[in-house]
Amino acid sequence: MNHPVMPLGLESFEEIRRQGYYYIDKTEMIARLLQKSFKVNLFTRPRRFGKSLAIKMLESFFDIRKDSEDIFRGLNIEKQEALCREWRNQWPVISVTLKEVEDRNFTSAREKLKINCADLYKEHSYLLNSDRVDAADRKFFERIRYQEAKDEELYNAWYVLMRMMHAHFGRKVILLIDEYDVPLAMANEGGYYDEMLGLVRGLMGKALKSNPFLKFAVVTGCLRIAKENIFSGTNHFVSDTINGERFNEFFGFTHNEVKKLLQDTGFEAHEEEIRRWYNGYRFGSVDIYCPWDVLNYVNALQDDPDKKPESYWENTSHNGILRNFIERANTAEQRDAEVNDKFEILLSGGCIRERIEQNLTYDTIHSSEENLWSLLYLTGYLTQVKQESPSDEEDSGKLSLRIPNEEVKVLFRKTVAEWFRERISKTDRSELFQALWSGDDEKATEIISDMLFDTISYYDYKEDFYHAFLAGIFAGAGFYVESNREHGTGRTDLVVRDRSRRRVMIIEAKRADSEKMLEKECEKAAEQITKNRYAGEFSRGYRSVICYGVAFFNKMCLVKNIINIGYDQ
Repeated sequence: MNHPVMPLGLESFEEIRRQGYYYIDKTEMIARLLQKSFKVNLFTRPRRFGKSLAIKMLESFFDIRKDSEDIFRGLNIEKQEALCREWRNQWPVISVTLKEVEDRNFTSAREKLKINCADLYKEHSYLLNSDRVDAADRKFFERIRYQEAKDEELYNAWYVLMRMMHAHFGRKVILLIDEYDVPLAMANEGGYYDEMLGLVRGLMGKALKSNPFLKFAVVTGCLRIAKENIFSGTNHFVSDTINGERFNEFFGFTHNEVKKLLQDTGFEAHEEEIRRWYNGYRFGSVDIYCPWDVLNYVNALQDDPDKKPESYWENTSHNGILRNFIERANTAEQRDAEVNDKFEILLSGGCIRERIEQNLTYDTIHSSEENLWSLLYLTGYLTQVKQESPSDEEDSGKLSLRIPNEEVKVLFRKTVAEWFRERISKTDRSELFQALWSGDDEKATEIISDMLFDTISYYDYKEDFYHAFLAGIFAGAGFYVESNREHGTGRTDLVVRDRSRRRVMIIEAKRADSEKMLEKECEKAAEQITKNRYAGEFSRGYRSVICYGVAFFNKMCLVKNIINIGYDQ
């Protein structure tokens, strides 16, 4: 089996099984779910860790209107014959997702929720022909189906449908809700959180709390919204978060599952780089790979065996979380050097210890630093460090956190770089530019050092960080900036052209190994500029060329004016 097809973007369990896509068996989750009979089961995991596929698997297994024996053939759950006889295709099921109920304003989001409910009702139109269903419920059904219901009626949409299904089938209903918190996340950004919370709380509350027609419910999302807001009054409620232990291996891929996938596809040689890029998540006591990344990368390897890992998760998640956190810590009103220091520790491969709040509400996420670290942890940007002993995490209710893998580390770096470029572009750099164009290297050293100290540094302090730092200083200031381009007999780090005044600035940047080596590295930069005759080609058309050697060590900087040439025009 060397060319199995990866199920990229597929959330239909039936399609994956019937069409022969590669599937890592997670059906043991069904048995684990039924071992303890909780009325409401909430699973919270980051985006792209298999929550939606799990919901579709449960729907296929339980739904009384389906015959799914063939698609579960050969899977782990089939071995439990008694369980299959009692539960497989024996129960009415409502399966609904709220992932598309999102918009920038409440009116549009509410309409999407009405459409969502209408589509659900259309799926169960057979109930209109049932002589066991109450006539009043059939009239209510029509109002929902044609999107004519008022908000107060919308609250009852799932509850009434469950009552009708119970009457028709004579059995209680299993309710499956995927991505329940997406409408609330978008509402918080759009400024209509309270209104959307009222709708979602009304809809879910009626269906989950003391509902005589409910067999049990499974709900998925990214966050466990504080119980008093959504799940208050819900009896026999249990939530399974990334700290839990019962379902760790069912969301994401374990090491053995990834190893088997690579054996099946013939890419065992890529095991270590896949581990470095896409592993590192700690769910309870289990190390987990992001399945979306692994499948995408294996699919890319099938097309190009020399393909290097890249970030696939980045474009599927709401990465504004990181940006908002950095901006919050760097506003003019609230300069939080400690938060920036923590970011630098994380980017250097270290860990930080923070108190994690499991029960959050979207409207209070940005109210405290503690909540923001909790959000980064719960949404997959940070992960728990493996405990060395039970006392490690018990001293103050804090967790040791780190960036899980190379992919997320790249995302951190990219976000920091974008933030810095935009921040610098909005600051007044006229004093720095005046110093540089006039050859005042002491003043330039002072200003650039201050700016450097005010940034969140990358983890490695390599020259590319400093090149990007310098380029960001000149971005958006009306200059033409070239980076790493051929000039003379070599490649310059940075060339800045002021066309309006016909002048050019050439900068060669070096990374020093210590503070004492800053002067020496500036001398090396001078030798490189002179030896490669970087300034020579600008003798025509420009009135002056000024060259600088700039050396960096961590957050220290030294600027040296190397050549200042004026051409007689």
